[in-house]
Amino acid sequence: MDYDIIIRGGEVIDGTGAARYRADVGIIGDRIAGIGDLSAATAIEEIDATAKVVAPGFIDSHTHDDAFLLTDPDVLPKVCQGVTTVIGGNCGISLAPLRANARADTRADAIPQPLDLLGVPAMFRFDSFKEYLDAIDASPAAVNLAALVGHSTLRVRHVSDLSRAATPEETDKMAADVEEAMNAGAIGVSSGTFYPPAAAATTQELIDVCAPLKRTGGIFATHLRDETTDIVPSLEEAFEIGRSAGAKVVLSHHKVAGKENHGRSVETLKLIEAQSEVQPLCLDCHPYPATSTMLRADRIRQSSRVMLAWSTPHPELAGKDFSDILPLYDGSIEAAIEDLKPAGAIYFVMDEQDVRRIFKYGKTMVGSDGLPNDAAPHPRLWGTFPRVLGHYARDLKLFPLETAVRKMTGLTAEQFGLVDRGHIAEGQYADIVVFNPESVADRATFGEPTLRPEGIEHVVVNGTPVFQHGVSTGARPGRTLRRLVPARS
Repeated sequence: MDYDIIIRGGEVIDGTGAARYRADVGIIGDRIAGIGDLSAATAIEEIDATAKVVAPGFIDSHTHDDAFLLTDPDVLPKVCQGVTTVIGGNCGISLAPLRANARADTRADAIPQPLDLLGVPAMFRFDSFKEYLDAIDASPAAVNLAALVGHSTLRVRHVSDLSRAATPEETDKMAADVEEAMNAGAIGVSSGTFYPPAAAATTQELIDVCAPLKRTGGIFATHLRDETTDIVPSLEEAFEIGRSAGAKVVLSHHKVAGKENHGRSVETLKLIEAQSEVQPLCLDCHPYPATSTMLRADRIRQSSRVMLAWSTPHPELAGKDFSDILPLYDGSIEAAIEDLKPAGAIYFVMDEQDVRRIFKYGKTMVGSDGLPNDAAPHPRLWGTFPRVLGHYARDLKLFPLETAVRKMTGLTAEQFGLVDRGHIAEGQYADIVVFNPESVADRATFGEPTLRPEGIEHVVVNGTPVFQHGVSTGARPGRTLRRLVPARS
């Protein structure tokens, strides 16, 4: 027997951006072991990829799946899209290190928004980042995980009053947690000063908390302090933190939000491109003009439409337009938020032309930013990657299919330092997706957000099929992809 699996007769798009070519792909164990004409070879299992594309497994560069991998290890919303690796811990929100009962000044079960986007308080049960990564490896999911440690999570763990900047002692404790997380295999630090737990943090606080990155390496991924009027100074703050930490900056879900800012992606992309000449930068984006997060008055006022994604006290209102809910509160946004919270919403706050312009930019990766616990989720949770392949690449011809695949595979692996992932090449890990380029499409909509996509036919993770002919196999071969920390000199 020559191979464990041979994928026969497909058009290989290898994740480098190069033109596709016809070849068979042979897998032994968890690695790609042969590419070319394998007609004389045999295998335990064969996959017919005639008239299909064989690509590296998609890497979701922006997720909030930290707890989802533990509660729903088949991770169906991701594998049905062809995703084989997720990047967790984004926007300053990571599941670890934090215990729900760790704060003496709150209820024993309290987890402030937006940390609750990850799940119920009981999921916050890890005293160290290593404990969390070890838990994932002990109960593997269907996909791989590379994880960031969140600055907001560290603030909730150590800062006694979240409405102020951290004291030097609190900052030192957060930096020590970053050091531990990086030594355990975290790939970097994320921040979300847009959100209440970190809004009071100063630039210097973030620089000091990220200081361990100077030794360990890793990235600084940031949900900017402001994505509206003050987006330029917010970008400049991110650049400063990255320079001080000696870290690559990843600009999370880059957007220009609010009607008065539509079109400003021309300005922001020009600034990002110029800055990338002097420090390493990249960004991610999802293919929709609406975003989703906790229920906030500022976002409501900036948006042309708002839909309620979930509400703990009023679950019956999930999926309804906020304009239909507001009369229940005599038109008061503040009264509605007070009664509905904790809650989340979908905000139509961007311009489609900005989204397309950002997606075409050469350093843009694909990230879903999906929220798997929402009762009425944004359709990006189930549709992001097929939408890029079908709607943007095939239908709109925004870029070639080879470019689309690169944005969700090789580019992402390179930017996040995922070794031997993101490409179809001998010796690479066998994370592979087989899809039909003519029929691949997202089906999830804002009205029916959990419809599965079409055209994704086979998904292989670490050499094991996890999705075949539209059905989960139940296999869970995922791993934590831990960053190797340089040895002390």
